[in-house]
Amino acid sequence: MATKQVTDDNFENEVLKSEKPVLVDFWAEWCGPCKMVGPVLEELSDEMADKLVIAKHNIDDSPNTPTKYGVRGIPTMLLFSGGQLIDTKVGAANKSNIKEWLDSKVR
Repeated sequence: MATKQVTDDNFENEVLKSEKPVLVDFWAEWCGPCKMVGPVLEELSDEMADKLVIAKHNIDDSPNTPTKYGVRGIPTMLLFSGGQLIDTKVGAANKSNIKEWLDSKVR
């Protein structure tokens, strides 16, 4: 299962109303560190599919949601559960670092 694409238009349905926790990766084409995190999140999306959904949100195509949640730098990963923002991780990180973070937040 690949990462899901979310936009300003479908954010509420895909993220806030999701039955599973959702990690949203805010990114842009021109962002080098975002391109490093992308493949890691694809792998984790497959490995953790039973626990959570991993989604990508392009800040250039859909600027309203990142503004609403105060995203100032990218990559920024926001973790939502039950329609609420439960945690934030800013900056590029390696796979084990992201997985550890997710394991500590998502049961």
